[in-house]
Amino acid sequence: MRPQRFLRHLDQVIVPRLAGGFVRLARGRLRLRLLTGAALFGVTGVLLAVVWTAHRGTTATPESTLGETVQVGVVQGQSVPLYAKQARSELAGLLKRPSATPVETYALVSLKAYLAPERLTPVLGGVSVVEVYARVPLGKTSTASVRIPAFKIPEDVVTGMKHVAVRKDADAADFRGLAGKLTTADAEEDRLRDTYLGGSAVAEAEAEAYRTGCTCVYAAVVRATPAALDQIAARPEVRAVDPAPEVRRLDRAVFLPPLPEQVGQLDPSASAVPSASPSAQPSATPGGEPSAEPSGRPGAEASGPPSARPSSGPTAPHASPAAQTSPSGDDSAPASPEHAPSAAASGAGQSG
Repeated sequence: MRPQRFLRHLDQVIVPRLAGGFVRLARGRLRLRLLTGAALFGVTGVLLAVVWTAHRGTTATPESTLGETVQVGVVQGQSVPLYAKQARSELAGLLKRPSATPVETYALVSLKAYLAPERLTPVLGGVSVVEVYARVPLGKTSTASVRIPAFKIPEDVVTGMKHVAVRKDADAADFRGLAGKLTTADAEEDRLRDTYLGGSAVAEAEAEAYRTGCTCVYAAVVRATPAALDQIAARPEVRAVDPAPEVRRLDRAVFLPPLPEQVGQLDPSASAVPSASPSAQPSATPGGEPSAEPSGRPGAEASGPPSARPSSGPTAPHASPAAQTSPSGDDSAPASPEHAPSAAASGAGQSG
């Protein structure tokens, strides 16, 4: 049907019939009230939909910012003393900001020495702890750094260490299994077998240390007001408190604490690999939900070179200055040349 003929048909047939129908409906008062109410309800629904759509369009997070990651801590090649000095300067700047109500912010607390779980309470008391970083110091042997969710100190740290110990026992068994599969008597396989057995010995030592609540914690992520962070920074066990007001979501943040033995410039050749959290569930939640968006958390740009630098792309991995390869690949940091099997062999261990 042509447009002209359709419009003529609409004007001559459809409209008169609709008008007659409305006249018949309007003869009764009840029908008129129902018709009026339905019309008002429809108009109200349309207006609400328009307002909701407009509001959603102005508050939605831009897709371009979803992939950004904030790094907090020491980057490879940076001077650790300079980092600590810049962190103090940034914290001092936050303290000078006028604010009617103190705003809590995330911060990376680096310690001067490794501490046992029970030693953390006097150091981190008075603030909400989110997670701690631990590593078994075995002299010159490289070991992995791990992150342990810890909202309640020291109970969650002890529980998390026990979970790590279980995984390290499994790693040791995997290394022994890989060594047992090497049956050819040649120099190359002998070296590879020694590498696997060495990795097994290191994993066993780590498991034993974590199982007994070792003196292994060297950093923590906390959330507190600038004044409370300043009190933490003044404690003798603390090397630096690096505030990160630009951090809004922990899953978009990468924390890179220095090890206590790192006192100069970090080796730029060290690699960064993921360091996953153990499966331990914290026994309590802090005053603010760590994954929620607190009033002072990540949105501002980084205020200094050491503490935070957004980088586009997927979440950046945690850097562990020295670490051994773990067959299960769940919590290790960079591989140590002495105790890291080749990629092919490691894949074989996972499949076996």
